[in-house]
Amino acid sequence: MGYEGAIFDMDGLLFDTERIYQQTWQEIDGETGVKLDGSFVKAISGTNGHHMRRVIERYYHVSDGTAIMDECMGRIRKKLSVQVPLKKGVHEILNFFQKKGIRIAVASSSAASQIESNLETAGIRGYFSAVVSGTEVRRGKPEPDIFLCVAERMSCRADACFVFEDSENGIKAGYAAGCTTIMVPDLMEASPAILPYCRKICRDLLQAEKEVSRMLQDEG
Repeated sequence: MGYEGAIFDMDGLLFDTERIYQQTWQEIDGETGVKLDGSFVKAISGTNGHHMRRVIERYYHVSDGTAIMDECMGRIRKKLSVQVPLKKGVHEILNFFQKKGIRIAVASSSAASQIESNLETAGIRGYFSAVVSGTEVRRGKPEPDIFLCVAERMSCRADACFVFEDSENGIKAGYAAGCTTIMVPDLMEASPAILPYCRKICRDLLQAEKEVSRMLQDEG
């Protein structure tokens, strides 16, 4: 087939930021008196816009989740303006794809300004030929729109792209787009239900690099 692109989620995959998100949700939880149950993490991870608002409304028991969503995003922007912690293996896997001549992109549910800020702060913006935010497509993850969009911007076929995701919503989106999906779980382990959607499940990006190297060798 010949792989042309490698598409990365951002929060919880490139950056150790999902914990910051969940801590911030918990802050708001405490201030509102709402008790979030354990399923909230899976439900909210990898979402944005309409989908995120619906999750907030369900768990925070409000009719409109916009104010809570905006408050959380504002607090997170302040926290990430100071430091953006990289996940293990980020430089190694980005260097690997760069040396292979495979185009690299980010497809994140976060706002475009936040994606650009995080990449610049972490010093890795130069690796990426395309960046697409969930706010730029009609339907967010778990729908395939964002991955189809970023593949088009890279001038790649979606079925010739790897997708790296930490969330089940993201994995389902990559699978629906026809990409080769590799999951690197972050806050939650992969559930048995997601296994049919994953080509590989890896403990970190260092293992993911090794798995991709084997796949490219087998292809060759």
